[in-house]
Amino acid sequence: MGKSREPFASLLLYHAFKWSVVSPMLQVYFRGRIYGAENVPQTGPLVVVSNHASNYDPPLVSSCVRRPVAYMAKEELFKIPILKQAIELYGAYPVSRGSADRTAIRAALKCLDEGWAVGIFLQGTRTPDGRITDPKRGAALIAAKAKAPLLPVCLWGTQAIEQKGAATPRRVPVTVRIGELINAPNSTDKEELEAITKQCAATINALHDLGR
Repeated sequence: MGKSREPFASLLLYHAFKWSVVSPMLQVYFRGRIYGAENVPQTGPLVVVSNHASNYDPPLVSSCVRRPVAYMAKEELFKIPILKQAIELYGAYPVSRGSADRTAIRAALKCLDEGWAVGIFLQGTRTPDGRITDPKRGAALIAAKAKAPLLPVCLWGTQAIEQKGAATPRRVPVTVRIGELINAPNSTDKEELEAITKQCAATINALHDLGR
């Protein structure tokens, strides 16, 4: 039987990093607006699906849903002393090059069984305008296997944060909209996974269309 809450040490690290760095940066520097935070269950396994337009997206999503969100990270980072322990506490899990799909699914399921929320970018990569055009079925598959609900999250404005050659992030307005929970697929049937994936993408794009 799975746990209902992330490890205590991870919760402490999450709140320390959120309130000292991420939240002030979002609220003050990016003039952040957050809508729909009441839609987030604070305990139990959860698959957070979102669009992706910048390297700042993972901590922003985690901060806005008010609980730690585990994301995959390159296996090489877990070979660095101290950094390994820090990112593990914060919920990162290793994925090796060349076997990312299988490794990511197993690692994500392990995190969900331990009570984490797991974050997955629905398109799997960054898009230039923040909209989802080619969603992947991985999030729906993981949700089906873990019997965990999906939470659609939309990041608006983050595509403008990073500027080539700039040492610091651009001070642009950012809005985060959190949609209503979507039930986990009842099976891993391809058609059902496709339907849930399209529902998630449509929800996130509709939230994106609301703009600032």
